Amino acid sequence: MGTGLRGARKIKPDIIYFSSTLHGQYGPYARQPGYGPQATALAGLYEVTGWLDGPPNFIYSAYTDSITPYFLVTTIAAALARRRKTGKGVYIDHSQVEAGVIHLGAAILDFAVNGRIASRIGNRDPYAAPHGCYPCLGDDRYCVIAVRSDEEWRAFCKVIGKPELTMDPRFATQTVRKENEDELDSMIEEWTKTRTPEEVMLAMQVAGVPAGVVQNPRDLFEDSQLKHRGHFQWLEHPVIGLMPYHSRAFKLSKTPAQTTKPAPCLGQDNEYVYKEILGYSDDEISGLLAEGVITVDTGETVVATH
Repeated sequence: MGTGLRGARKIKPDIIYFSSTLHGQYGPYARQPGYGPQATALAGLYEVTGWLDGPPNFIYSAYTDSITPYFLVTTIAAALARRRKTGKGVYIDHSQVEAGVIHLGAAILDFAVNGRIASRIGNRDPYAAPHGCYPCLGDDRYCVIAVRSDEEWRAFCKVIGKPELTMDPRFATQTVRKENEDELDSMIEEWTKTRTPEEVMLAMQVAGVPAGVVQNPRDLFEDSQLKHRGHFQWLEHPVIGLMPYHSRAFKLSKTPAQTTKPAPCLGQDNEYVYKEILGYSDDEISGLLAEGVITVDTGETVVATH
């Protein structure tokens, strides 16, 4: 019968079948294999990531793998609503490359209208100045600052103790600040390097200027906001020992979710899956073992009892 769409429809005619591949199931590149990093490159996202005088940089993780679930959830929700009304299923063909291209909408529009090809600009932003990741006091410590309006610029200058910069013709408006960004960033770095990133962030935020510490894993464990929300839960893993686990990034008022057990070892839940979920008998499990369909070579084993 097969496990593709046709085989699935024979079992459940109103099935909602979701397929996510590099290029989608149709077209000249449909059979081209690849993973998230290749899809991200083909979508043009690496071209705009990195320093102006350097090569394209990888975006952290396989980016298109990360954004695909958003398309998955919304599309399946729409398909479920349609099936509720019509009783019909649907086949959803998703392209990870196209999902990535969507996120370059402004750059594509700029090329279509103005003929400009977007490229790498480091930590800068075309609509903000200053806008960067500035070195701070300590080993490999940084703080990000973004100034998007003249009001924020005036507040920023007051925080760094140089209100006269608001009248300086090199920095008086966002347009001229962009033209003198190298000089501006050097000036800011001289100020941030004498302060911890936490000091910089707090001073800026109090003044209404967007700023944030570039946190490392230790910072995350010590983050007061994450602690308050109970983000990290410590659970005893049978092999690794006491380990931190992420809890849900959302809070539900009626049905609060909580991580109650550590990640399973390989094969740990075989018996539950085969017997409780799939409903296989001990004889059926023994037959699958004998045929090599399933194995008990690693992890906790399924023991068929007679």
